[in-house]
Amino acid sequence: MKRMSRRAIVQALIALPALSLFRNRPVVAEPDEIVEINGWILRRSDLA
Repeated sequence: MKRMSRRAIVQALIALPALSLFRNRPVVAEPDEIVEINGWILRRSDLA
């Protein structure tokens, strides 16, 4: 196996948190979904 450079290892570690941000996002948000924002309970359609 080819030895990885320090730069490649650092770039991979930086990319891991960025990937988790995209993985947890819902693909389609329903307009009647209930969400909490700053302590307020709202419907998603009220935010648009």
